This record gives sequence, structure tokens and C-alpha cells, in this order.
Amino acid sequence: KMLTKIAASAAVLGASLLAVDASAIGAPLRLKGGDRRYHIAGNWKLNPATLDEAKALATAVVKSTKDCKRDMETTVCCPYPFLAAVADICKGTKVSVGAEDVFTEDKGAFTGGVSTSMLKSVGCKYVVVGHSERRHGNIASESNEVINLKVKKTLEAGLLPVLCIGETKTEYEAGKCNDVCAEQLKANLAGISKEDMSKIVIAYEPVWAIGTGLVATPEIAQAVHAYIRSWLASNYDQATADKVVIQYGGSVAPDNVDKLMACPDIDGALVGGASLVADKFDKIINFK
Repeated sequence: KMLTKIAASAAVLGASLLAVDASAIGAPLRLKGGDRRYHIAGNWKLNPATLDEAKALATAVVKSTKDCKRDMETTVCCPYPFLAAVADICKGTKVSVGAEDVFTEDKGAFTGGVSTSMLKSVGCKYVVVGHSERRHGNIASESNEVINLKVKKTLEAGLLPVLCIGETKTEYEAGKCNDVCAEQLKANLAGISKEDMSKIVIAYEPVWAIGTGLVATPEIAQAVHAYIRSWLASNYDQATADKVVIQYGGSVAPDNVDKLMACPDIDGALVGGASLVADKFDKIINFK
């Protein structure tokens, strides 16, 4: 019943969201170009169960990218214990490696913490920061200030943040999607220069679509992505906004990826569950 209610709310509110964003942008939507390439990233979360499974999955991802003729980047973001082995498999291929989180300190008495230097030393290129499962209490309840510090620490180490933003079901139903995204962007990017901004990947992940099987329609997702890009243009400049890759995350699957990737401001996907199934992730990587 709850999923039905969310779906109904998405249908009703999506139309108003699209209308609001279209009037706010006030400029034609830009096609992908310049420094922006498609970027598909798999976020394995607390999966798989063993190192052997992780190696097999990483090997399958590498194979999926070999025949891909599109100029794009593919990234595997995996749990800490698997990073070195996965990075070794991906070395010299089209697949880069990312961590699912990072700690805010470089070293010290912080049991369980993993620093940027540790991640870099095992071959990481990207770090997921601010994922909804860390923002909203499944694992932690990270504040905007903590997320901002993680973004800065990641950049200082020469790594690239994948900054996740997005609204909860309650916020979405209240029509606050744009306000929430703007608030998170302002706080999480505080003190970030134009030069560094162009290095950051932004992943819009509506929390109501994470792991629920629900997905924002291409029209709704495009409207939010266009709003995010317009926010970047207003708070940095248009040239910077045009360089930033904005991914969509939220129940991305083989049956919806083609239409999502056809949207002019959707530059890729942060894929959860489907990235754990080799043939599904293959279809997402090789979308039409």
C-alpha cells in the first residue's frame, strides 16, 4: 500500500515539479558535450558476501566494458575489504574503482575509520559521499557539515567525490524536492572552488526510489537534473555547470536506463541492486 501511495504521489507531484523547474530554468536544455561523458557507477553497498564473489563480479564488469564503443566511464564502488583486489582486476581497463565512504580524519584513534590516503594507496579514484543511507540513519545520520568535510578531504587527496543529494518521501510529497536539493548543494559544496567543482560528480538519488523498485520518470528526473545544473550555473557559472556530470540513482535497471540516459541533463547512473547482477549491469553499461 505504501509503494502504491508513493507511486501515486510521484505521478501527481511529478507534473507540478516538471512545470516548476521548466519555468525556473528559462533556457534551452543543453546536450551532453565538452568535458561531460556518460558515467555509470555500480554501488555494491554491503555486498557481495565473499572476496571470490567480488572478484568474479569485477571481472564481469571489465568484460562488459571491452566492447562498449561509447566514450564513457564505468566505476565499481565496493566495500573496503575488496578494494585492493578489485582495483587489481580493473587496472589497465576501462573500469575505475571507488569507495563507498571515507572518514573525516587522516589518521589517529578512530576505530573503523578509513582515510583518503588509504583509499588512494589501494587504487581508488572515486569516493561516494553523502549517500542517503548515511544521511538518513540506516547506518549513520551524517550532517551536511560532515558531508562537506568529506568532500573537501576527498578533493585534497586527489580523489574525486560522487556527492549524493536527494529528498525523502515526505519532502517529495510536500513538493520540496528543489528546496532540499538546493539546501544540500549549498551546504555540501561550501568553500568549493570552481576548479574543484568541475571535478565533482553529483548523483541525484530520490530517497523514495532507493531500493523500492520505484523510479522517477525520465521527465521528473530530467527536471531535477536541469534544476541542479541551473543551481550550479547560478552559484558558479555556466561553463562550470556544463562540465559537471550529474548521475541519476534510484532503482536504475535495464528496462528504464535507455530513456533515462536519453535525457540531456542526465549524464549517467549510480546503480545499486542491479550492479550486483552481472547481466543486468552489462545491459545498463551498454545502454542504447
